[in-house]
Amino acid sequence: MEFRRAAKDDLEKLKPLHGNYKREIGEDAPAEEDFARLAAAMEREDILFYVCADEGRLIGCCSICRTFSTFDYQTGGVFEDFYILPEYRHQGIARKLVRYAYQQSGVRSLLVGCADCDISMYAALGFSVPLGNLRAYEEQAEKNK
Repeated sequence: MEFRRAAKDDLEKLKPLHGNYKREIGEDAPAEEDFARLAAAMEREDILFYVCADEGRLIGCCSICRTFSTFDYQTGGVFEDFYILPEYRHQGIARKLVRYAYQQSGVRSLLVGCADCDISMYAALGFSVPLGNLRAYEEQAEKNK
């Protein structure tokens, strides 16, 4: 198994994994214009993708968006896009990928927002400090008030 940061050249191989991730969490598959924006964000290093490859085939991915965190007043990160192909699950790859991404990204704290059903999985991967409830702002919801 090879763990590495994804380069822009990996985007074509990353597309199926990212599409599978979106389907698994109940979201629409990304369109080509979404992938174009993702490629630009990767190039600007707004988002860092990390992958696991088995004999050249991408079998897992995750991303970290770096930010400044007042959790510990250092560089922090938001962990997303976590997906391992089903046939590679329960082999320790997920834990290794999370650890690798954390170490390589240079962040000091790493946050993940997850569904209630995924809390125990993320806790097992090292996300064990509860920090309340993460919520996403939606402008349309604010307009409806």
